[in-house]
Amino acid sequence: MSTGDTSWILTSSAMVMLMVPGVGLFYSGMVRRKNALTAIALTLVALVVVSIQWVAIGYSLAFGTTVNGIIGGLNLLGLQNFGTMIGGVPASAFIAFQFMFAAVTLAILTSAIAKRIRLSAFIVFIVLWTTLVYCTMAHWVWGGGWLAQLGALDFAGGTVVHISSGFAALALAMVVGKRSGYGEQPMEPHNIPFTLLGAALLWFGWLGFNSGSALGADGVAANAFLVTNISAASGAITWMTLSWRRGPPSSLGLVSGAIAGLVGITPAAGYVNPLSALAIGAVSGGVCFAAMSLRMKRSLDESLDAWAIHGMGGIWGGLATGIFATAAVNSYSGLLYGNIHQFLLQAVAILAAVVFSFAATYAIAKIVDLTIGLRVSAEEEYVGLDISQLGERAYS
Repeated sequence: MSTGDTSWILTSSAMVMLMVPGVGLFYSGMVRRKNALTAIALTLVALVVVSIQWVAIGYSLAFGTTVNGIIGGLNLLGLQNFGTMIGGVPASAFIAFQFMFAAVTLAILTSAIAKRIRLSAFIVFIVLWTTLVYCTMAHWVWGGGWLAQLGALDFAGGTVVHISSGFAALALAMVVGKRSGYGEQPMEPHNIPFTLLGAALLWFGWLGFNSGSALGADGVAANAFLVTNISAASGAITWMTLSWRRGPPSSLGLVSGAIAGLVGITPAAGYVNPLSALAIGAVSGGVCFAAMSLRMKRSLDESLDAWAIHGMGGIWGGLATGIFATAAVNSYSGLLYGNIHQFLLQAVAILAAVVFSFAATYAIAKIVDLTIGLRVSAEEEYVGLDISQLGERAYS
């Protein structure tokens, strides 16, 4: 066992865990006062429920012995017989690190149903979605499934985390429907400092999210740490510059661009150099800004833009991995270095992730909606979810 590698994986796991309340604060600041507490609470509910699901069945489905490259077997149910070592770190450290990824993915997904979801229905949805969608995609890419066998690359979750949560958010928003008064009443953020603080926590946690995915304290981890920060800064300045054309550049736009840059670099962090990270972040900021503008123009109420930032940013990041990957960083090369095959593999993985995540989520949401009902009543939505679902207020 490498004590240095183990220490870094445990530290990275704790950093990723901090991203869960980071998402909560990021979203909470963008909703109205009457839903501010629920926005944070839903992310913590996701953390709690996924903790139990991961032990019971999730890890086995994601990383158990493959069944035809589609899903993991049941040989690791209840975290029994999971072995002692994975690489140079204890298997238990790897399990904890991967669990935090699953929890963050569910936290991101809460963007779709802010201000209008029943808490009980959300808990049922979490269990079904993590089991059927997240674990399946994690197995495809990281657990020895068919995309891994093809050779598709996803260093830290561009496909598994961001495309899956972004397009799931889009499907879930379509099933739940628009907020009452959307497009007719002002729905301005109630506390932008919350959002800025949440973004700062996300940025911090993302350094562990990406560099911890090297599963060791080595040169690949150091490169991932460096390019992650570069891409975030590049995305932030790009979004701010684009929004400046419409008026004063907002702090909300600045941090949205930073998150876009972080999403874009996630699948590529272990394969690209700093100059490529600048380009990836810049394009990611532009792509996500355009996607958000399109969503608003089409009056699609995916409230907090998980689709625009995580979904579309994840698509660009996956393609960018196939373009900019260089053997100088890791043993893979992309389109810029003459390997068109890798770029095509990335496109296949992205298409599979988009179609599966959207279609499966839509089906799960429809089933939950038809059986127990996803959406709160009009009266509960009017008074706000803090009161109607939690019986509490964020502010007295």
